Amino acid sequence: MKKYILGAALSVLMGTAAHAETIGVSMALFDDNFLTVLRNGMSDYAKTLDGVTLQIEDAQNDVAKQQSQIQNFIAAGVDAIIVNPVDTDATAAMSKIAADAGVALVYVNREPVNVNELPDKQAFVASNEADSGTLEAKEVCRLLGGQGKAVLMMGELSNQAARMRTQDVHDVVATDECKGIEIVEEQTANWSRTQGADLVTNWLSAGLEFNAVIANNDEMAIGAIQALKAAGKDMKDYVVAGVDATRDALAAMEAGDLDATVFQNAAGQGKGSVDAALKLAKGEAVEKKVYIPFELVTPENLKDYQAKN
Repeated sequence: MKKYILGAALSVLMGTAAHAETIGVSMALFDDNFLTVLRNGMSDYAKTLDGVTLQIEDAQNDVAKQQSQIQNFIAAGVDAIIVNPVDTDATAAMSKIAADAGVALVYVNREPVNVNELPDKQAFVASNEADSGTLEAKEVCRLLGGQGKAVLMMGELSNQAARMRTQDVHDVVATDECKGIEIVEEQTANWSRTQGADLVTNWLSAGLEFNAVIANNDEMAIGAIQALKAAGKDMKDYVVAGVDATRDALAAMEAGDLDATVFQNAAGQGKGSVDAALKLAKGEAVEKKVYIPFELVTPENLKDYQAKN
């Protein structure tokens, strides 16, 4: 009887071990509002799954550190890896490391440069950046009535999202209904609220005239709002827009300072990346590109998105 009980216990333990999955996660940066929501989305979802463990590391915006984390995950024997790339131009090398080791790899949120040549057992989960800047710029155009002077604040230019959102804005401004809008200045503020505030302060100090701020993300838009207010400007004279619909951005919209943002479902991307990683680790088929839709947020539908945060 004892042998039977011991055998049954071992069987249960072995069954649990067989179904246990460990996923290594390398985030570009912990100290970022949107990426924090993304990271928490992964963690919260993983807690609902039996036997799934996430090992999450902070690459601290260091490409070399991120590559080292991927190598360490492989050496530790993880079942799959999720990467939020520091530099989307550096992903080909990361893909090769994982492919050579036969470990499933999922890129999340930031589109890898090699997205169209991903090896087997690799995928990309995000929102389609062709929609983000387009939704944002079209709303700015509508609010301006197709006429005005805008400044464009870009994210880190090493990131595909910054480049694509910027191109989206230029494409919208080139359309017939929006060609009365002139982009009088565009510079990077590296996704940062502080750098966004500094940039707008410098523009105002230089006497640059504009009545719209189009930012690649909410943090820079909030920085712009802070700078405009510090300069004594009336926010009613400016249209300010961002991307991400972070909690702080929704609060700024409720206060009447932010006119538009675009909801990027960070928690949805986190869940999608974990699902994709688990399927690939088990040898199941996954689409190479898994898109979670962007959604325009305005004061009119603000409450719907406050409920999601």
